Amino acid sequence: MTAYEPVGDPGAGSDPAPGAGAGPGRDPAPGSGPAGYDAVVLAGGAARRLGGADKPGLRVGGRALLDRVLAACAGARTTVVVADVRPTARPVTWAREDPPGGGPLAALAAGLRHTTAEHVLVVSADLPFLAGPTVGRLLSALAAGDADGVLLTDADGRDQPLVAAYRASVLRRELAALARDRAGRGDRADGALLTGLPLRRLTGALRLTCLPDAVASFDCDTWDDIATARARIREHGHVLDEWISAAKDELGIDLDVDTKVLLDLARDAAHGVARPAAPLTTFLVGYAAGRAQGGPEAVAEAARKAAALALRWAEEAADAGTAPERGKPDVAPDANPDTRPDA
Repeated sequence: MTAYEPVGDPGAGSDPAPGAGAGPGRDPAPGSGPAGYDAVVLAGGAARRLGGADKPGLRVGGRALLDRVLAACAGARTTVVVADVRPTARPVTWAREDPPGGGPLAALAAGLRHTTAEHVLVVSADLPFLAGPTVGRLLSALAAGDADGVLLTDADGRDQPLVAAYRASVLRRELAALARDRAGRGDRADGALLTGLPLRRLTGALRLTCLPDAVASFDCDTWDDIATARARIREHGHVLDEWISAAKDELGIDLDVDTKVLLDLARDAAHGVARPAAPLTTFLVGYAAGRAQGGPEAVAEAARKAAALALRWAEEAADAGTAPERGKPDVAPDANPDTRPDA
């Protein structure tokens, strides 16, 4: 387990996750990193401390751990998951080390074979709080310096080489050197030259830069870790963002909107009209933006119009001295029943 501190850590929270179709395949979208990047997600471990449970499929906030990690690296040109094929929230490329279960170095080598970008994000599949901004920090730091890689450190200052961005050419060079060394000793067959080697055999040969992030580096190795992650997303400062991210992922929506605008609209509709008007109005705003095939700007414009309407309702109620009572005709103070518009 990586230690976790719940308050005031960089990278806290979760950014909205774009949704896409499920199942295997190649990523269709270009990368959004500094120069474009690929991602390798290691998801084939044995999860012994979880009793052999399917760790990538365990859910935190209603989403599988693997899907949460895939959302964080959605900007990758190609995302390779090294594991057996399973349904995922967005298309990925699948790979497997030979033989399966050969450890992180063998899995990394298998994943790298499917990448072409010079910068590669390497992460494990058990990082519930890894988010897009943290991925961006890693890639930007790698691009700005001359280090071979940039990795996160946890709350105790320990390096986390499976939450890192590396130069792919350096990784390939060092992995090939390790394989040649083993081949020279005649220890293993060609398909298993990296099997069982510890990750430090690779990272020890690299020039690395560290970024502290106690939240994004938190990984789930035990059931206590899973319980901690599930509790954190329900904390007041995180629950709304987590819910919106999960709902968008479930509905296949790739749209970032200003949630404050929508919350303000819901408040105005509830106070100026009636409480049930809040969810119905926000639904109508989303529907209107969808019909217009618009993005965040269309949502903001529809919300602005609906909020202005709600404020006009509130002003009319204030001018009348009170909101219309239930069951009482909505008639202006000086109106005659026979002269009402609907008489």
